[in-house]
Amino acid sequence: MMERPIPQQRAFVMLQGPPGPLAFRLAKAMRSCGVAVHRINICAGDRIDWPEPATDFRDRFSDWATFFDTYLGDQGITDILLFGDCRPYHVTARRVAELRGIRTHVLEEGYLRPHWMTLEREGVNAHSRLQRNKDWFFEKAKRVAEEPELPPITASFRRRVRDATRHYAAVTLGRIAYPHYRSHRPGWALFAALGWIRKYLVGARHERQAERTIRQVTSKPFFLLPLQLSDDYQIRAHSPFPDMPGAAAYVLESFASHAPADAQLLVKAHPLDCSFFNWSAFLKRRGARLGIAGRVHFIDGGDLDQLAAEAAGMVCVNSTSATLALQAGTPVCALGDAIYRFAGMTFDGHIDQFWFDPTPPDAGLYEAFRRVLVDQCLVRGGLASESAVTTLVDNLAERLCARGPRITASQARR
Repeated sequence: MMERPIPQQRAFVMLQGPPGPLAFRLAKAMRSCGVAVHRINICAGDRIDWPEPATDFRDRFSDWATFFDTYLGDQGITDILLFGDCRPYHVTARRVAELRGIRTHVLEEGYLRPHWMTLEREGVNAHSRLQRNKDWFFEKAKRVAEEPELPPITASFRRRVRDATRHYAAVTLGRIAYPHYRSHRPGWALFAALGWIRKYLVGARHERQAERTIRQVTSKPFFLLPLQLSDDYQIRAHSPFPDMPGAAAYVLESFASHAPADAQLLVKAHPLDCSFFNWSAFLKRRGARLGIAGRVHFIDGGDLDQLAAEAAGMVCVNSTSATLALQAGTPVCALGDAIYRFAGMTFDGHIDQFWFDPTPPDAGLYEAFRRVLVDQCLVRGGLASESAVTTLVDNLAERLCARGPRITASQARR
């Protein structure tokens, strides 16, 4: 559907964002640029992250489409901003907005980590409007300026623990105020808060265990399997698997039947996995059943950049961890839909062949891919420190408050 002309006064509505102060601080920055910003709270976690009056949606999910459409019209909304495009509330919001010709801006964890966040129109990852064609990326990269040298974005796991615990505890305690809300994450929200606390308390011990395992495994040829979060919609909506254990079982079956006898498989926990799922026990059981118990190793820690560079290959579903391997020239086999999954970049065959014939990305392709991403759909900043949030707010406000399509530095020079 064609977009309607942009009114003189733009008006945003913000929906659910990442736990923490980002959305509220961004709204203040955008208002200082003369842009109206509204907010709809869908749960008590949203409300505690937004310390000023806002509209509360407390009805059943079946009423959400009608409510949201009426709200868009009454408030004269021109743009919506949301975090993640596959949450049920956000899927409905995007489609309702499309019917009115309203623009959607999707914020997500960065395609390139740890110093970037992703901001794209209409959708991200498998819904991105970027083409999956190596010739397209090579051609686009010719007209894009080189990536500038920028200071690193700092991060603190304690900050993520604080923001997430506060948010999910509020979701649980505020169930009376929002009686019909159901999180996109399976399970009770309080368990998520407790999981974040537990992960923080045992983090140092797990890191020491990981270092010992890495020293043992990396002395032999090894493949790397970076885990993703089972409640991540990249698994649930953009892969053949219902959850991450299902994906891991699939990889183990293939590894047991087709990998070289001396190859090792190193499975690395997601750094933000706060669940109580016992990955170590799961992998031991599966490995013993398949006769590969001594060749499958699990770590909750370690330097992913270094491991990705040293591995014989990486197998993933659609994790952004793959970009670290591709940057190092390490072969990648991607099992789900991903922005980087196309011929010339990732292995173009079945996983069963990958173990014996891992092929690296085409020369120069990842560099072209990265240059286009930075230019078109990445924003500098992060969520895990005060300076990271400040940087992200400044860059997001500049991007979102611009009228019409963003003019990049490379376009301005042409």
